[in-house]
Amino acid sequence: MSHVPTDGNIIGMSATALLPTRSNSRSPRLRFAQPTSAVLRFQSGLRVRGKLQVISVTGGLLYLDSPLTQGTRVHLMFLTDAGTVLGTAEMLPSLSGTQQPFRFVAIDENNQHRLRDVIQSSVDQNRQSIVKDRPW
Repeated sequence: MSHVPTDGNIIGMSATALLPTRSNSRSPRLRFAQPTSAVLRFQSGLRVRGKLQVISVTGGLLYLDSPLTQGTRVHLMFLTDAGTVLGTAEMLPSLSGTQQPFRFVAIDENNQHRLRDVIQSSVDQNRQSIVKDRPW
């Protein structure tokens, strides 16, 4: 496990909205063709780079050099076609030495909107390409 501190809340987070949980439906996911760079910032100011492979409005999957302790909270920042997305994420149990899922615990309305836009755009493009490939 990583030596990165795991204590408490992230400093400087304001005007956040906790994401609603849905037990019966799964949020649409966006799988990046090429992993997208992400930066994780800890309360201590330490920064770790990772690669974002999958994202949804509720969380995602990161590739990290070494897994972080389950429950660690970080500011997570990454770039999308809709702009920069920043939220507070909690690390979940590592899937392997390099793959680690996370869930968003707080994300403001503007960042959530950008994230929803980029995911919806991807879903719409996939639907169009499926329809184009059909012979009817």
